[in-house]
Amino acid sequence: MDKEHSLLERMYSSHHKAGSRLRQSFMEEQRAALFLSWIGTGKDILDLGCRDGTLTRHFVPGNRVTGGDIDVDALDHAKAEHGIEVRQVNLNSELPFPDASFDVVVLAETLEHLPYPKITLPEIYRVLRPGGAFVGNAPIAYNLKNRYRVIRGKKLDYDPTHCQYFSIDSLTALLEGYFELDEMVALKGGRWARLSMRLFARNVAFRCRKA
Repeated sequence: MDKEHSLLERMYSSHHKAGSRLRQSFMEEQRAALFLSWIGTGKDILDLGCRDGTLTRHFVPGNRVTGGDIDVDALDHAKAEHGIEVRQVNLNSELPFPDASFDVVVLAETLEHLPYPKITLPEIYRVLRPGGAFVGNAPIAYNLKNRYRVIRGKKLDYDPTHCQYFSIDSLTALLEGYFELDEMVALKGGRWARLSMRLFARNVAFRCRKA
């Protein structure tokens, strides 16, 4: 294990425990239902950034699921509690899987944590089979509420592990640089986000496809 890998593992293990993030998943039921409607069954699924498998466990019935994360303690929980096959991965380097290994890759509440998404996304493309689905979600930093927060002199974001601060347009451009973007849905932002995701969405889910 190289020094960067070891440092990231310690950082995220500490972050998960200190922030009481284990056994919790942002909008768990809503995301699980939406992602399952996109994924279906009978699929080989790779869930990257799966942590302790709280969300991942919803994909297990009827599918073959592998969870990947850098936090080995969280992975041990995913395997012991939910029976998920796990693999330690560093999302800032090559993924330890052969080409075209999976029908679906999930990247949920993880893209914003990646310092080098242009390393990770081509790797996701590589391990997906032709026509495979790439689904996930990410917070939108540049919404109207956050812009007003900055005007008042406050921070845009308070999570120290966030590396990317997306607008709808920047997230769309990043995803479309590698995949066909089939659908984007507002998860947070209320009824106003249905009128304008650009102004009001605070978190969005996406469904992409490997052409």
